Amino acid sequence: MADSTPSPSMKKKLEGKVGIITGGASGIGEATALHFATHGARAIVIADIQDEKGEKLAASIGPGLCKYVRCDVSKEDQIKALVQATIQLYGQLDIMFCNAGIMSKSEQKILDLDLDKYDKLFTINVRGMAACVKHAARAMVEGKVKGSIICTASAIASVGTEEYTDYTMSKHAVVGLVRCASRQLGKHGVRVNCVSPGAVGTPMVLDLFGIGSDELERLFERKFCLGRMLKVNHVADAVVFLASEESEFITGHNLAVDGGYRH
Repeated sequence: MADSTPSPSMKKKLEGKVGIITGGASGIGEATALHFATHGARAIVIADIQDEKGEKLAASIGPGLCKYVRCDVSKEDQIKALVQATIQLYGQLDIMFCNAGIMSKSEQKILDLDLDKYDKLFTINVRGMAACVKHAARAMVEGKVKGSIICTASAIASVGTEEYTDYTMSKHAVVGLVRCASRQLGKHGVRVNCVSPGAVGTPMVLDLFGIGSDELERLFERKFCLGRMLKVNHVADAVVFLASEESEFITGHNLAVDGGYRH
């Protein structure tokens, strides 16, 4: 589990705010939930389909502060219900971190593109992301909340790849979604941004490569200009920044958290 122990002088950037984190039971989502708690969030809703992990994480943060809700982001009705339940419980929604996503477990090259796998991935990574932004934005606009919506894109959202065509396309789409939504929601005071991590040792990535975190670090650390491996906490820090008032005049931005990753 990520270390979220605050220093005595740490400013609580999310004091009193209510946030939802999709894909919140592990990886970047888990680290961000812990950071939200550290930074004084009033309520954190973890949405995922990993029930055991989600329930355990919510319990570790505290039942009065954090709640786990099962939500499959490929189902729009479940996303709508998630947002509605959050507002019924806590009165408003200030932060929506649209983080849930998947990768194909095999190479997806254009000459042999498996469109069934492509459809499944896009249902989650693009359609699900759009539905999360849609229903969070509706709640914020209707509640007159000047909220922050953050989406997880990727360092590959501005380049091409040789192996993962569908995943690469989906992350390009996330950036396009953020740029459109930010223009449309700015008049309501709702900000929409995305974070684009480089390679990071989440359970999904480790499972994809079939290796442990130490091996992944040896494989990728030379690709970072800073000479060390990106950690989930680095991404969570960026999400907290975009969720807080420190970024109150930032919208439509794709924030790279990649240590100068060499593609």
